Parts: sequence; C-alpha cells; structure tokens
Amino acid sequence: MSSAKDSAYKSHALNPLIKEDHLARSLSARQVNLICIAGCIGSGLFLSTGKALASSGPASLLICYAIIAVIVYFTMLSLGEMSTYTPIAGSFCSFATRYVDEAFGFALTWNYWFNDAVSVASDLTALQLIMKYWTDWHPWAISLIFWAVLVGLNLVSVRVYGEFEYWLAILKVVTIIIFIILGIVVNCGANTSNQYIGFHYWYIGDAPFVDGFKGFAKVFVSAAFAYGGTESIAITAGETKNPSRVMPKVVKMVFWRILFFYLLSVLIIGINVPYNYKGLETKNSATSPFTIVFQMAGSKAAGSFINAVIFTSLISAGNHAMYAGTRLLYSLGAQGYAPKVFTTLSKNKVPYVALAATSAVSGLCFGASFIGAGTLWSWLQNLVGVSNQLAWWSIGLTSFRFRKAMDLQGKTHLLKFKSWANPWGNYVVVIGTTVIILIQGWSSFAPWNVSNFFSNYIELGVMPVMYLGWKLIKRTKYVKLEDMDLETDKYIETEDEKLENEELSNLKGWPKWRREILSFIV
Repeated sequence: MSSAKDSAYKSHALNPLIKEDHLARSLSARQVNLICIAGCIGSGLFLSTGKALASSGPASLLICYAIIAVIVYFTMLSLGEMSTYTPIAGSFCSFATRYVDEAFGFALTWNYWFNDAVSVASDLTALQLIMKYWTDWHPWAISLIFWAVLVGLNLVSVRVYGEFEYWLAILKVVTIIIFIILGIVVNCGANTSNQYIGFHYWYIGDAPFVDGFKGFAKVFVSAAFAYGGTESIAITAGETKNPSRVMPKVVKMVFWRILFFYLLSVLIIGINVPYNYKGLETKNSATSPFTIVFQMAGSKAAGSFINAVIFTSLISAGNHAMYAGTRLLYSLGAQGYAPKVFTTLSKNKVPYVALAATSAVSGLCFGASFIGAGTLWSWLQNLVGVSNQLAWWSIGLTSFRFRKAMDLQGKTHLLKFKSWANPWGNYVVVIGTTVIILIQGWSSFAPWNVSNFFSNYIELGVMPVMYLGWKLIKRTKYVKLEDMDLETDKYIETEDEKLENEELSNLKGWPKWRREILSFIV
C-alpha cells in the first residue's frame, strides 16, 4: 500500500478494509501494564458498589460481580487473540467489520464511540457528586476545568497520556491494596467497636439476598458499568510498542485484576458494611463503602483521603475513555463510516479532530447535569453498562467467526496468542450476556418505571436500527469465512522485536521474574 496519505484513505467503497496502522507506537510495556491493571477503575467500583449493596444485599453483589467477571475474562481472552494478530486502534469494532459484516462494524463502532463519550461525561458528573464533600461552590465549573485538562492531556501526545495514566493507576492500586488489608483487619476485630464481624452482616434483616430476584438482577448493569473499559485496553494495541508480546501479557493480567481488585474488594465490602447502613444508597464519597471501612478502623481522615482517591480515579477513568473514544472516531473515519477529516493527525500523530468531536459530545452530556447530577449519573451509568455488555457480546461473536476463518484458511499457526477457552468461551460470552441484558431491567416492570426502563433498554433499540439502516443503504453482505481478509494490518515483528522476544522467552528463574517486575517500572 502506498505511503501517501490520499492512498492510505482511499474510497471505502473500493476497499472497505482500510489500513489503520498509522498511529505512533509510543506506549511502553510499563505504561500499558499499569493501564490494564487499574486504568479503567473509577466510580463504578468506588461509588456504585454502595448503592448495589443497599438495594441487593452482599450475596447478590458478590455473585453478580463474579458472573460478570467470568464473561469479561473470556471476552478478553478472545479479544487478546485478535488484537495480538491485528493490533489496530479500531480493535474489536474494526474486527466486527472484517469478520462479520460491514453494517455490524458500523453499528458497533458508533455505539462504542458514544459509550466512551458518555463515559467521560459520567466521570465528570460523578466529580460533581464527590466535590460536595468539600464544597458547594459551582461543582459544574470544576468539572468543566477538568474536562479541559483531559482534552489537553490527550492533545499533547499519546506518551503524555500513557505517563499520566501510569501514575494515577499506581495510586489506585496502592489504595485498593490498603483497603483490602485494612478490611481484613477491621473484620477480625480491629475496629471502633472492638468486635469480630465475620459474616454477621450476611444474616441480618433481608440479607444476604435483598429484594429477591429483582434485587439480584439490578446488580448486573452496575457491575457491567464497573468492569467497563476492560475491553477498551485492546484499543491501545494500535499505539503499543512490541504488541505481539505486550498484548498477551496484558490479557493474562486481566484474570488477576478481576480476582484481586474487583471480587476481593466486593467481598470485603459485603462482610464489613451492612446493607442497611444509613445513607449507603446515596452516590457520594461520604457513604462509599471504601470510606466506611476506613472510618471503622478509626481513621478520622478517611473521608478526605478516599474523596481524593476517587477524585483522581474519576479523572483517570475519564482520561482513558477520552483516549479510547478519540481512537474509535479516528477508526470510523479510516473505515469510511465518518468524514475522513477525523483521520487528520497532528505532528505527534494524535487524531486531534476526532479528539475535538469526542470531547465536545462528552461536554454536552455532562452539561445536562442541571437536571440533577445524581439523576444524570444514574442514567449515564445504565447507558454505559448496557453498552459495555453489547460490546462483550459482539466480541464473542466476532472472535468465533475469526477463529473459524483462521482454521479454514490454514493460518491458526500464525497466532502469537491463543485463547485456551476457544470456542466454548465465546458461547459463554454470547449466551450469558444475552440473558443478563434481558433480565437486568426486571425492576423497571414492577412497579413500572419509564425512566429505568429506557435507561436499561434503549441501547437494545439503537444498535439494531443503526445496523439495519447501514445494511439497507449500503447493501452490505455477511462476510464468508473463505473471503475473510486476515492480512490487512497483520502485525509483523521487527528484527529488534524478534531478538528481544526470543531473549525474553529463553529467560528462566529469577532473571525472568526480575524482567517481569521491571516491566512495570521501566
């Protein structure tokens, strides 16, 4: 393919599989490793868990988070295969076009771009909620200031974005580790009441399952919101150095991230905080389960400390969503689904026009907080949660088709990373996500709640309409396995990368562990 810009983005009608590998590969393994571990952790874990515990109980909270964890893990295994083989900014959205149907890729990419833009708005709106802990001074103005900060960070270069995310991720990791250790100590009796707690709170009132099946089903969308963004880590593959080695490591780390930061955290929350704790259902840092546990240990500064951590976590999560949304809009332009102006790059290879459009939409969304920050955040949380689930469902379907084509065309041996759960893992993702999406809005029907119904199910109408609309307009066809393009953007290691990867593969014992540890530092 010609290196000239015009030929790089030639007519989509003539070549629907445009080469997308034009961004700078400036993200180091150190940055990607930490972004994978904690880059997406934000208000979902720190704030939403309190409301979920209050409305559903500790057992529902833990079980639903575990179910979503299984789906996310299998999703990431499948996505790891595809993004290691073809590391591009469009990631699973581009794969949907190549391996399923152009109309499917169109609908998924636009849907997930909007997801990222709304996620930024959600994090900025949540900032208004936690700022009330310190001051009532125009919280929307503070959100606006940090919106401008996020735009600036993403505008400079991808290396600046990666470095900023790296240090904020470290802060989140340290905080959650302290929380888990402190939670165990508090549960064993080192609390203000000097009493051993154990699983006592699982047997009070309506616990451990509050509000029966309705309460249980409500947790799914909250959990999906909390886990959201895990799949978007594959979008960094388009700007990652040595992706054939880094991306498999990132995917493997997802298991430990899920087990340690999510499941262990919600277990600690469920055994230390009673579901009927006063004000737990509110959405602010004063009644965040993290704050409550710190206060139980006798820490008077717990509120301010956790508030500061949540504050930086929201900025981090918003920064990551802004980055992912910008790259997806760039991908939309590259594939012909949006004006080609969105593929315009700065001298640092940042798609600044796509950044401007993404940030504008996120700004308009959080600007709607005049209806009430808490109400808006609940709506945005549901929209993002369902959109995440649709993305996981799509990845499962796309991966199934991808592996079928690889087998048929005799290219499976070229995969640098293979999912051990193929193909049944994709069945778990597709079937499991379908069931969850349908039942999680159960509480909208009894009693009937129009607002909750639309926030839980409106995405189910938007994406099919976009799919059918593009299919009818463009007369797209389902991609046959034998015709599937498995060559465009396939990553070919450089000679230096081959030597480095061979050297790393031959390391054993302490030298290997030393190199792994250093990959998080240098």
